[in-house]
Amino acid sequence: MRSLLTYLKGYRRESVLSPLFKLLEATLELIVPLVVAAIIDRGVGGADKKTAVQLSLVLVALGLVGLLFSVSAQYFAAKASVGFSAKLRSALFRHIQRFSYKTLDETGISTLITRMTSDMNQMQTGLNLTLRLLLRSPFVVFGAMIMAFTIDKHAALWFVGVIPALSVVVFGIMLVSIPLYRKTQEHLDGVLSSTRETLSGVRVLRAFGKQESEIAAFREKNTALTSMQKLVGRISALMNPATYVILNLAVIGLLRTSSVRVQAGILTQGEVVALYNYMSQILVELIKLANLIIQITKSVACARRIHAVLDIPAGEDVTPDLPHGDPSYRVEFCDVTMRYNATGEPALQEINLRVKPGETVGVIGGTGSGKTTLCNLIPRFYEASGGQVLVDGTDVRATETNALRARIGVVPQKAALFSGTIRENLLWGNASASDDALQEAAAAAQAGDVLSVKGGLDGRIEQGGRNLSGGQRQRLTIARALVRRPDILILDDCASALDFATDAALRTALRSLPYHPTVFIVSQRTSSIRHADQIIVLEDGRAVGVGTHDALLQDCSVYREIYDSQFRKEDEA
Repeated sequence: MRSLLTYLKGYRRESVLSPLFKLLEATLELIVPLVVAAIIDRGVGGADKKTAVQLSLVLVALGLVGLLFSVSAQYFAAKASVGFSAKLRSALFRHIQRFSYKTLDETGISTLITRMTSDMNQMQTGLNLTLRLLLRSPFVVFGAMIMAFTIDKHAALWFVGVIPALSVVVFGIMLVSIPLYRKTQEHLDGVLSSTRETLSGVRVLRAFGKQESEIAAFREKNTALTSMQKLVGRISALMNPATYVILNLAVIGLLRTSSVRVQAGILTQGEVVALYNYMSQILVELIKLANLIIQITKSVACARRIHAVLDIPAGEDVTPDLPHGDPSYRVEFCDVTMRYNATGEPALQEINLRVKPGETVGVIGGTGSGKTTLCNLIPRFYEASGGQVLVDGTDVRATETNALRARIGVVPQKAALFSGTIRENLLWGNASASDDALQEAAAAAQAGDVLSVKGGLDGRIEQGGRNLSGGQRQRLTIARALVRRPDILILDDCASALDFATDAALRTALRSLPYHPTVFIVSQRTSSIRHADQIIVLEDGRAVGVGTHDALLQDCSVYREIYDSQFRKEDEA
C-alpha cells in the first residue's frame, strides 16, 4: 500500500499547502463566533451602530479571506490528487501491457478495466478529501472545545460530555457501515462485469434470442446491489436524527446553564450565542469526519485492489543457460507438454517437430486439439509446462521477449484492428516502414482492393474494423504482419473468411516473398495446407501425424478423415 504513495512524490508541495490552507480557513471559522458575540454585546446590546458595522465588515473580510483559503486548498488538493491518479493510471496501464496471456486469462479483462476506471476514480476522490478534510475536522472539533473554555469553563463542560457521545454515535454507525460499503462495491463490480459482457456480446444475444434471460439476470444482480445500497442508506440515515437528538439535548443543557450564569452576570448574551455556534460546529465536523472516513475506507479498499494488480509479476523472466538445440532449424519442439493451469489436463502432450528456415508448416486438427496453443508457444505467449521450444537453436525462455517477438509476425484468429487510418494500423508491424513497403505488404496479403475501396492508406478504420467485412479485416491483419518482414510468420486460422481463390492467391504470394519466412498455417481446410512442406495433425493435444499431404493420406487416419469429409463429395461429383 505504501508503495502507491511514491506516485505522490512530485506533489509534496501541494500535499502540504492544501491541508495548511484548510487549517487557516478553519482558524478563521473559529474566530467568527467571537466576532458575532462582540456584535451582539457591543453593537446590538450597547446600541453602538458604528461598532456593529465595523464588526460586520470584519465578518465579511473573514468570509472573503476564508473563501480564498478554501479555494487555494481545493486547487492544491485537486492538483495533487489528479496528478497522482494520472501517474498511477499510467503505471498500471504500462504494467498490464506487460502481462502474459496466462496472467490476462487468470485476472480477467473486466477486472482490469474496473481497476483502471472505477477504483482509480475512488482513490482520486479519497485522496482529494483526505488532503482537505482529514486534519480540518479534528482541528475544528478540539478547537471549538478550547474556544468554549476560553469563554466559560463551567458551560464548556457540556462540550466535554457531548463530544464523546456524538463520537460514539457517529463512529459506531460508521463501523457498521464500512463492511456493508465493501459488499456494495463487490455487488457493483458484478453489475459492471455483467454489463460489459452483455454489451460486448449483444449481437450474439440477439441472434439466439436471449435478451429476456439476460435482462432477468441483470435485474437480479441490480436488485441485489440496490438492496445492499438501501440497507447501507437506512443505517447511515440514523446518523442525522441520532446526532441531532444528542446535540439538541446538549444545547438545552447549555442554554439552561448559560441562562443562570447570564442572570448572575458571569456570561453575556453574545457569549451564549458563541457557545451555541461552537456546539453546532462540532456536530457538523464530526459528521464530515465520519463521511470522510467512510470515503477513505472505500478508497483504501480500491487501493488494495490496484496494488494487488501491480503486485502481479509482469512479463516473462529470461532464464539463461538452458540447453541449446540444432541452430540449423528455425523452430524446434522437443517433447513439449503444455497445461493452462498446474492441475488441468494437458492441452499439448509430447510434441516433437523440426522446421527448417523457409519451410511452410500446416497445422490441422479438430476443434480443441491444440492448434492455437502450439503456435502460441513460439512467441512465448504461453510457456511450455515441459520440454523445450527453440528458435534457431535457442530456448525461447532464454531469449529476451521483445527481441524474440520482433522476429515473429502473428495473425491471430480474431482479426483485431484499431480506430485510425489503414496506414496507422499497418505501421504496427514496422513503425519505420515506407508507403511502398506498406503497399507491397497489402498486395501480398491480397488487400489491394481494400485500399482501393477505402481511399488508399489514409482510409479510415473504425474501432475493431466495424466498417470492414470479415475478409477485409483478415487481409489487413495479414498485411500488418507482413510489414514486419518476419523470420517466422504465424497464420492462426486467419483466412477462414476468404474465398478459395483469394486463399490460393495468398498462399502463392507467401511462397514468393523475397525474404522467405518460415510459415505456420493453422487451418481447418486441407486445401490451405496441402502444399506445405510438412503438416502436423493434432488430436486431443497429441501429434498423431507429421509429414506431407500425400504421406499423411496414406499413414494418418485422422488426416484422411478430415480430407475425405471435405473433398470426397467433390471428387465423386
